[in-house]
Amino acid sequence: MAIKMDKAALEAFLADAFPQVSGDFGIEHVTENAITVRLITAERHLRPGGTVSGPSMFALADVSAYLAILSMIGPKALAVTTNCAIDFMRKPAAGVDLIAKAELLKLGRALAVTDVRLYSEGQAEPVARASLTYSIPPAR
Repeated sequence: MAIKMDKAALEAFLADAFPQVSGDFGIEHVTENAITVRLITAERHLRPGGTVSGPSMFALADVSAYLAILSMIGPKALAVTTNCAIDFMRKPAAGVDLIAKAELLKLGRALAVTDVRLYSEGQAEPVARASLTYSIPPAR
């Protein structure tokens, strides 16, 4: 299956459909069944101690999975998360962006399953790993 939305199309979609958060994320790279997305960390993403909060890490994982799926199926704004399991493995480095590497493991007609690993920029070991399942709206 070929990519249906490239980096520019995904950025435009995110800005149009989710303007309230689109400025928090930067799409780094899109390939077939995979995407790399950056959380541009700001003060609002931090928890006491200066590291990125769990809810911000979840948001990065969720947005990355969503964009990985849309890159393959096209602009379906109503694709929704039906399940997420996230393991927080290490404390994110303070003062750096987080990088998500999402891989689309299965893309069916009704469900998509992704694996997302989150990294502190410049670090080799992931700080978190998430498995997300999305429901894809039926074709009309």
